[in-house]
Amino acid sequence: MNSYYPIEVKPLPRYRLLITFDNNERRIFDVSPYLSDSFFAPLGNPAIFQSVKINPLTVEWAGGIDICPDELYTNSKPAD
Repeated sequence: MNSYYPIEVKPLPRYRLLITFDNNERRIFDVSPYLSDSFFAPLGNPAIFQSVKINPLTVEWAGGIDICPDELYTNSKPAD
């Protein structure tokens, strides 16, 4: 499997992320199914969710909350 890494991220309504990967593909990842997990629960706070940024390998929020780049790519849908 090819590994693609996010190079740009923009938070969208309803706990979704618009992610541009290093292959120039833009995809939408839905974070909402993860919010019931205690590790990701802080992202239910809109201010925290909006603070998403790129770290060297993936997307990240305060407190070290991140999601594997392979998971971001595999479980996202192409943006229109």
